[in-house]
Amino acid sequence: MEQAIGEIGTTLDETTTCRELATFAARRLRASVTIDLRTEPGAPARRAARADPAPGPGERAVDAPVTPIALGAPGESGPIAGGSAPGESGPIPGGSAPTPGDPAAGVAHQLVLPLAVHDEEPLGTVTLTRVGGAPFSGGDTALLRQAARLAARHLGHARRLAATEDTALHLQRALVAEPGRPHPNLEIAGGYLPAGPRALVGGDWFETVRLHFGRSLLVVGDVMGHGLDAAVDMNAYRTALREVAATDLPPHRVLRHLDSVVAEDDARRPATVLLVRVDPARGTATFAGAGHLPPVVFAADGSAELVDLLVGPPLGTGVGGYEPTTRPLRPGDTLLLFTDGLVERRGEDIDVSLARLAALRLPPDSGPDQVVDEVLRRLGAHGAEDDVAVLAARIRARPPQ
Repeated sequence: MEQAIGEIGTTLDETTTCRELATFAARRLRASVTIDLRTEPGAPARRAARADPAPGPGERAVDAPVTPIALGAPGESGPIAGGSAPGESGPIPGGSAPTPGDPAAGVAHQLVLPLAVHDEEPLGTVTLTRVGGAPFSGGDTALLRQAARLAARHLGHARRLAATEDTALHLQRALVAEPGRPHPNLEIAGGYLPAGPRALVGGDWFETVRLHFGRSLLVVGDVMGHGLDAAVDMNAYRTALREVAATDLPPHRVLRHLDSVVAEDDARRPATVLLVRVDPARGTATFAGAGHLPPVVFAADGSAELVDLLVGPPLGTGVGGYEPTTRPLRPGDTLLLFTDGLVERRGEDIDVSLARLAALRLPPDSGPDQVVDEVLRRLGAHGAEDDVAVLAARIRARPPQ
């Protein structure tokens, strides 16, 4: 079994685990192996893997007619149509009887075992078919049963992990998919990408808050860490920010208030945040940052420019030191806020990463949706090592009077 432990369950992929089990059993027990897997209790089984034994020296592959197997219900211990009862070995009706002078001919024997850990609900069925030679022995059955239990344990772990990740990912998407509604005088687009195909959620988020006099507050934040704990803290930051922003304080004072509140809670994780108050009537944007990377503005001609702003420490230090920066937002300008996962790459200086973003040239007059799509694609954000949240905004053009 030491060899089985090293060969079965090398990944968290169900199909790979089934193939590893089939390959191991075919080689060790000199039989053809099929594995039928159920995705959930009571669901029809699907063929997940098949393997045939390699012919030995001087041997050639032997074909014998085998009656198709109809899988029983999970945990069923009765006979399998066309084969043996689970855990039993025996000849298959329809198999060829040995013919004198024809060593290639033989009787097909079959061994069927549940893919399960002890008394748990079977995840599927393992079927071995041996043409010619002796029937499956008790030792063969014991070896296959142990290998099947090992594979079932790995499959169970993989499914439980996948269920946890799915729940966490749905939580994150629910939190970032519906930001507050800005004034209709702004066009906005946002996006969130988790790191990796099996990543848990992180603390990245974006938000918009409607203010008085046609203004809107744009927010992008990143809570330290990953997983549900980071997502919970992220939601706490988001809720607190909405409450403070509703008082219509300028962005740097919103950060000062949040910093003092968070600093009093030792359990709260630090976070970086960037706030931008957009005033379409005046054509201006006022920025305040807490340990966050600067945003970029794409002009109407598609060129990019990083916003030069003063950045204070991350929230949660209690130090404060947040100051505002105001600059014009011209007609056709699209403002892009983002978390560090968009630009940061392992082993690369952050200035180099930001320069790569600033060097992008987008199609002229790209709106928020196109800016988000183009930037994510060109910077390879779908393969980023960290979560990515982006928020793009443009002042909506007024119709001619």
